Amino acid sequence: MVAAEPTLEDLLRSCRRSAVHLELRDGYMRDDPLYLRWQAGHRDDRSDRASWWSPWLQLVADATARGVEVRRARVVSEPVSEYVRFEHEITFRNVASGEAVRWLPRRRTTDLPLPGNDFWLIDDRVAVIHHFSGDGDFVDDETTDDPEVVKLCASAFAAVWERAVPHQDYVLA
Repeated sequence: MVAAEPTLEDLLRSCRRSAVHLELRDGYMRDDPLYLRWQAGHRDDRSDRASWWSPWLQLVADATARGVEVRRARVVSEPVSEYVRFEHEITFRNVASGEAVRWLPRRRTTDLPLPGNDFWLIDDRVAVIHHFSGDGDFVDDETTDDPEVVKLCASAFAAVWERAVPHQDYVLA
């Protein structure tokens, strides 16, 4: 019997030092109920945490409480897409969970070697590669500990993070 690959959630639960996430698309799952509600005019009441807190945010909060550094960098085209405006609006949730978030305009990445897909890198040892359709719908995840892939993901994230603007300072273009 072949053991199932650990999920991203499993990996985050067992993470000891760092979990970094690089996002490279200008839109994701445009049928996401949160996005559709936002498009219809709904805005979260930041003071009513119970109304927007989720199991994922709790998982991140648990990791950061254990001392895990959780960081997310988003490479975005400017002017930004409507979806990126939505992401920017709800990023306070990520920050509330203990995650550090930065934004990097795509035009500032031309000289950076970047992988072709979004990924999470856990403890600089395993990468969870996200595959999406052309329309931004989730297709599947690929988990790898291939040293070359891990090295590329680590160096790409570090390069983006160094240039990126902290969430609180990033002004949408």
